[in-house]
Amino acid sequence: MTRLWFVPTVLGALLLFVPLVAQAAPPKTQCGPDHAILYKRAVKLVDDAEKKLAAGYTAEARAHLKEANSLFTILQKECLPREKKIILTDKEAQQEAINQKLAADELAQAERLMKSAAQKEKMAAQVESINRNLYVKYLQEAKREYEQAHMRSIRSEIYALRNQQMTFKFLVK
Repeated sequence: MTRLWFVPTVLGALLLFVPLVAQAAPPKTQCGPDHAILYKRAVKLVDDAEKKLAAGYTAEARAHLKEANSLFTILQKECLPREKKIILTDKEAQQEAINQKLAADELAQAERLMKSAAQKEKMAAQVESINRNLYVKYLQEAKREYEQAHMRSIRSEIYALRNQQMTFKFLVK
C-alpha cells in the first residue's frame, strides 16, 4: 500500500516532464517538393517583375515582387535549418555581394530622388501664384523624379530577391 502513492507521483512527474522536453527540442524542418514549387513560382515572379519594370509597368512589377517576397519568406521560415548549412560558391558569393551593393545603390538613389522631388514640389508651391509656367515645370519634374525613385526602389527589391533566389536554388537540384 505504501508503494501505490509512488506510481501516481512518478506518472504525474513524467506527464509534466515530457511536454517540456518536446518544447525544448527544436522542430526539424524538411524542405520537400512543395517548397521547390514555391521556389520556382517565386523565381518566375521576380523574372516577370523585371520584365514588367523594363516595360514601364511599375505597379504590376511591384505586385509581382510582393508575392515573390512572400514566397521567399515562407521558404525562409520553413527551410531555415537547412538554409544555414548552404555554402555559396565563390562566384555566387561574389554575385551576392554585387547584388547587395546594387540594391543599396538603387535604394540610395531612390531616396535622393524622393528628396529632390519633394523639394521641387515645395518650390512649385512657392511660385504657384507668381509664375504658372514655372509652377507646372516644377511639378512635372517632381512627378518624373517620383516615378524614377519608384523604379529604382523596385530594382533594389529585385536585386535583394535575386540573392534569395541563389540561397534557395538547392530546392530545384
